[in-house]
Amino acid sequence: MKLEEKLEHNESLVGKSRPCLNDTHQANGKHIANGNLRANGNVEVYEKQEANGKGDRLRKCLNLYTWQEIQKHNQETDQWLVIDRKVYNVTDWAGKHPGGHRVLNHYAGEDATDAFRAMHLDPSIVQLYLKPLLIGELSPEEPSQEKNKNPQLVEDFRELRKTLEDMNMFSANLWFFFLHLAQILILEVLAWLILRHFSSGWIVTILISFLLTVSQAQSSFLQHDIGHLSMFKKSKWNHLMHKFVMCHLKGLSADWWNYRHFQHHVKPNIYPKDPDIDVGPLFLLGDTQPIKYGKKKIKYIDYEKQHLYFYMVALPLLMPVYFNLQSMQVMYLRKYWTDIVWVSSFYIRYFITFGPFYGIFGTVLLIYLVKFIESPWIAYVTQMSHIPMKMSREENLDWLSTQIVATCNIEQSFFNDWFTGHLNFQIEHHLFPTMPRHNYHKVAPLVKSLCTKHGLQYINKPILKAFGDIVRSLKKSAALWMDAYYE
Repeated sequence: MKLEEKLEHNESLVGKSRPCLNDTHQANGKHIANGNLRANGNVEVYEKQEANGKGDRLRKCLNLYTWQEIQKHNQETDQWLVIDRKVYNVTDWAGKHPGGHRVLNHYAGEDATDAFRAMHLDPSIVQLYLKPLLIGELSPEEPSQEKNKNPQLVEDFRELRKTLEDMNMFSANLWFFFLHLAQILILEVLAWLILRHFSSGWIVTILISFLLTVSQAQSSFLQHDIGHLSMFKKSKWNHLMHKFVMCHLKGLSADWWNYRHFQHHVKPNIYPKDPDIDVGPLFLLGDTQPIKYGKKKIKYIDYEKQHLYFYMVALPLLMPVYFNLQSMQVMYLRKYWTDIVWVSSFYIRYFITFGPFYGIFGTVLLIYLVKFIESPWIAYVTQMSHIPMKMSREENLDWLSTQIVATCNIEQSFFNDWFTGHLNFQIEHHLFPTMPRHNYHKVAPLVKSLCTKHGLQYINKPILKAFGDIVRSLKKSAALWMDAYYE
């Protein structure tokens, strides 16, 4: 059941008052049988209040916690997090979280305020699900974020977000997305018309493969937009359209993509939380992983040449092998029946459309030929903004710093915008994932100004240099591995 569909039910739950938090908290922070919450801290009492003639209301006086106490609850079996100074125990809720349980675990014991605002289309709706999980709030003497974070930087970023909301930068131009979808569908239809008119010779097959590759790559970018809820104001319409684009047009699981991709967004380039940099033992990325492998004398393959087999393995096989197999595996193991039905419709459509010309086996070859050609395009676009950037273990930085050190931009041009699906504005996208991409160029100067104010490096580079930086980064990591391995 989607989030909005549960809204009415949760409003009734939230409206019910709960007993006072009188019991002593146990280590696991679990709910007790009668619905009370056990928690350490200073406990006050509920008081009946008459509010503007609207009847009796119960005002809950929350438990008070220090950051030292909250940071202890950072395990998968014991997860607390802070949003707007309120403390929530999400341990039992994590398995029901629409964005996947790991996203919550990545922020256990931390302030998740900015991540929460960034990843949800309408935080006010989600707040209804948080209320039953509320166990307390920060003590008045505690800062609103961990003490290692710059409070002025955090405040300035939140002020920037508020300014962008007032400027309607989070409102989508539906004509932009309609034209983008029309481009995809026109290319699909054009490929079929050409095949029908000229039959299935080699030249025609090469031509329609090119058209279908462009359609598939642009579908990748469109599903990325919709997966981040940036097309419609209602989440349920975004979810439905995401099924259509990701599952039906591309043949991949929407749920698999979201659960994987959201982890990358909340903790980019952070070991082991970002699945996009978990590519060992095939590749060693960043500075720490190669040294770790080197000191332990681990050599599964010849890492000295990893920059070469990036061309032979990563570029051509990312889409047809790695993503495709992982999507199928996750759909089957987690029983994503809805996605399985939608993905089946992708193959049925291809067999109906191209089967009369190529047969079943030939149609399967066409599908994977297109994925094979599309793969370098997607690999370059998705990796050029992250692989050359800093990779580290958890440092618990503020939201702005977390995204800035792990991402970079590519210079804007009409071609770059189209070729990358506006992921040339990777910094703005990571800071504001639900923002429609046609607004990135408008907010980029404001983001750059904020980075300059706080001494953060805002990187913007030519696209060909960005492509080359992937290989240069792989060479650098290989050199670090060699030094540690042979010392």
